[in-house]
Order: sequence, then C-alpha cells, then structure tokens
Amino acid sequence: MITVRRSSARGATRLDWLDSRHTFSFGDYYDPDQMGVRFLRVINDDRVGPGAGFGTHGHRDMEILTYVLEGALEHRDSLGTGSVIRRGDLQRMSAGTGIRHSEFNPSPSEPVHFLQIWLLPERTGLRPGYEQQHFGDAEMRGRLRLIAARDGREGAVTIHQDVNLYATLLDTGQAVSHRVRDGRDAWVQVAAGGVSLNGQRLTAGDGALVSGEPVLELMGIEPAEVLLFDLNQGGEGS
Repeated sequence: MITVRRSSARGATRLDWLDSRHTFSFGDYYDPDQMGVRFLRVINDDRVGPGAGFGTHGHRDMEILTYVLEGALEHRDSLGTGSVIRRGDLQRMSAGTGIRHSEFNPSPSEPVHFLQIWLLPERTGLRPGYEQQHFGDAEMRGRLRLIAARDGREGAVTIHQDVNLYATLLDTGQAVSHRVRDGRDAWVQVAAGGVSLNGQRLTAGDGALVSGEPVLELMGIEPAEVLLFDLNQGGEGS
C-alpha cells in the first residue's frame, strides 16, 4: 500500500526570512494524524533568505539530519563545532543529553534550501555528537546511495536508530529499485523534480509511506532528487 502526503497538504511557517513546509507536525503546526512515521518524526523543507537564520537554541534526545539542496548553511554548536554545509553535504547532530546550536545563511545575496530531518533515537541520554559527510552528485546519479545508517557502513553518516537513509538523482526515464524486507516500511520524500513510485506520480515536496510492498520502484518522470527512508516497523508514530 502507498499512502501519499501531497506537498500542498503540508503545514507551513512563513516569515520575512523563512519559508518552511512541514511534512509532519512541527512548531505551531499541529495535526494529530501527522505525527511522523515509525522513527521518522520531522521533515522540514526550509528556505532561508540571505544573511538570516535560526539563532542559538537547544534540543535533546533527537537525531537531527540536515541535507542541503542549494546554497550554504553555517553551523555552530555548544560542542565547539563550526562548519559550513553546502550542496551534497549531510550533517548529523545527536542532541542526546542536550545541545545548543545555530544555523545561519552566510551569503549576502543567495538563499539556502535544505531539508531538516528529525529521527527518534534508539535510547534517551546519548552523548551529544556531530558528524558531516559529503556525497557528490556522481555517487547518487542513477543509484540509491546510502547516506545515513546505524552502523555507518559504506561511508554513510552514523545515526543512533535502525533507519537506512538513501539518496538518488534520476534523469527522465531512469529507474532504481529497493527491496523492503519483512518488518520494515519505507518513506519516500521527493526533494526536487518528479518520479513515478510503483506507478504513483509524485512531485517536489510530496512524500509517501510504502507499507506491505516488497519492492519499491522509482523512475524519473523529469530530473529528480529523492530521499528514501528504510524504517523498522517498531517505530512510534503513524
């Protein structure tokens, strides 16, 4: 079964410097039917204007992933980490027992577009941590590239949860497939372009829960960028 969450149905936060779309409940947007899927709790599609950003604030007991689509984002945190993440970079911040951070667009003229993803950790009270990896377009073109996993295999970012996160870039007519093992579901999030998911058309901003289908097939109906979350069914949420 494929359950589609259309881009137009998402919640929204709009400020003079921020345009954020919320696949699941977040901040002032609350929908009891959209509280996440399994261990996947948040997908925010954020666009931040030049010279603006999120001031220092705190989190705890959450795995936070930031995936940059366009532009650059400057990160600073209470661990002493300072970095700039750009197109193709994936950042993992384990909030654990508590971490404070800020995210800022350092460009005076260009916006930054990124996805921020929250995963519930395997246990509370983890030591806070940070990791960043770059994945070039060539690594994702026409294939599902593992970019985050519990064991950090294949050069992926290490996350503290039984989730495998893949990214792919597909040209028109190009296809990839993924086998969903028993006891697992998948969430597909279209970051850009458009794809066919087992015959179901999805476009930028759309997401879909795939449950009870052993094989997931994605084909580009136009040039597309897609994230695929392979999730243990034991997770909380819908």
